[in-house]
Amino acid sequence: MDSSIFFGGSVLAAVIAGMIALFASCCISVMLPAYFASSFQNRRVLVAMTFLFAVGVATVILPLAMGAAVLRQLFTTEHTTIYVVGGTLLLGLAAYTLLGGQIHLPMPGRRAGGGSGPLSVYSLGVFSGVASSCCAPVLAGVVALAGAASSFALALGLGIAYVFGMVAPLFAISLLWERFDWRSSRLFRPRSYTWGVGSFRRTISGTNLASGILLALMGGAAVWNGLANDAMPASTGWQARISATLQHYGQTISTTVSWIPGWIAGAVLVLVVALLARRALRQVGLTGENDELDAGTDQATDEEILERRPA
Repeated sequence: MDSSIFFGGSVLAAVIAGMIALFASCCISVMLPAYFASSFQNRRVLVAMTFLFAVGVATVILPLAMGAAVLRQLFTTEHTTIYVVGGTLLLGLAAYTLLGGQIHLPMPGRRAGGGSGPLSVYSLGVFSGVASSCCAPVLAGVVALAGAASSFALALGLGIAYVFGMVAPLFAISLLWERFDWRSSRLFRPRSYTWGVGSFRRTISGTNLASGILLALMGGAAVWNGLANDAMPASTGWQARISATLQHYGQTISTTVSWIPGWIAGAVLVLVVALLARRALRQVGLTGENDELDAGTDQATDEEILERRPA
């Protein structure tokens, strides 16, 4: 079989497989809350945040796709340890956020002090990658990619395509967010909330509150899952039916587009990633074309806007 044709068909199949993997019950229940927890505080640079989140996912998925049997064995045998440790870290990040800590990406015009922001977003992506790789359908898909690859470069290409498929719906969310300017919605207008225990009081923004609650729920669920189960529970009932339906449609689509030459599939994927990367760099002001962001209120964080208001 001609390697270029095989590569082209596999790239498209890998993208589709990644999309299907995202909607596996245990995958989407981790990735979407983690994505939204970081999105609430980075909604002005959502494409850039999605890229960083995707890098975190790729940090775990790519080694698996390139045949890292040691990691594969680790993720399948150390379910309890992974989920308890990961859940504890998420609970710590939730506490940090509810105490006023920021997970903002750095931007020109934004005050210093959010240095842990990029690391937090990346860490959420890493945990999402680890948690999703514990899911049998996701792991099976990555293993299949590794087995189909005849070289290191091919495995890397298939792995990147698979990861892109997993995060493609997240990029779609970020682009729709910008297109319809949902960040101007009344739901996201700066608000402050005060909470306390005894004499201790803390005032935080609404985005911090939403992010903290999501992270706390994720952390608690991860710890419970790790302690209650030795492995990720298999999908049953409606979840199994949805998974089977998605796999059927995915197979149909993959078969339909398998005729597309490899160089076209690879070129389109590279072009899409390049355009998204350019958009992300513009958002964080690294290209000199930062026309997406106004110089005033739109660059300010919710916390800064609240501080400007008269007491």
